[in-house]
Amino acid sequence: MLMPRQKTPNLTVPLAGGGQFDLASEGAERGTVICVYRGLHCPLCATYLKELEKLTPEFNARGVGTVGISTDPQDRAEDMVTKIDAKHLRIGYDLPLQDARDWGLYISTSKGASSIGIVEPDLFAEPGLFLVQPDRSLYYMSVQTMPFVRPHFSELLSAVDGAMKSGYPARGEYTGAV
Repeated sequence: MLMPRQKTPNLTVPLAGGGQFDLASEGAERGTVICVYRGLHCPLCATYLKELEKLTPEFNARGVGTVGISTDPQDRAEDMVTKIDAKHLRIGYDLPLQDARDWGLYISTSKGASSIGIVEPDLFAEPGLFLVQPDRSLYYMSVQTMPFVRPHFSELLSAVDGAMKSGYPARGEYTGAV
C-alpha cells in the first residue's frame, strides 16, 4: 500500500509522440500530478483527460507537472492524444500491470466492447490520481474501482494553491495500532 509522506515506487513509461516519462527525473518544482486512466475504450477517461489538458498550463504555472498514463499500447495512446487534442498534457502508455498494482491500482478484465464500441484490453488498470512531491513522496492519492465519480482537477489545483503552498502535511500517514 502506498503511504503518504513515503517514497512512491519507480514509474517510467514511454510517451506518445516520443520520449519517456520517468518520475525519478521529473524536474517540476512542486511535484507531479499523475492521472492513470483506463484507456482509449473509456469515454469518461477522455472527458476527464480533456479537463486535465485544459488545466495543465495552470498546474505548470504553479510548478506542477502533469501526465496521463494507461496500460494501453502506443497506438491507442496516440489515438487518445488526438481524441482529447492534447497539446500540454503528456500521455504515457504501456504501464506494466505489476507497476499499476504496485501503485495500489485495481485491475479489471475485459467485458468486450465499451459503450463507444472500442474493445477493452484483456486486463487494464482502473483510475488513479496521484500528486507526488519532488522528492517522490506521496502527497495525495485517490484510486477507484470504477470509471466514474473522480476527483476534480480544479480542487487539486486549489490544494496546490493552498495546502501545499502553506506546507500542510500529507495526511493518512499513521500506521500504528488503532
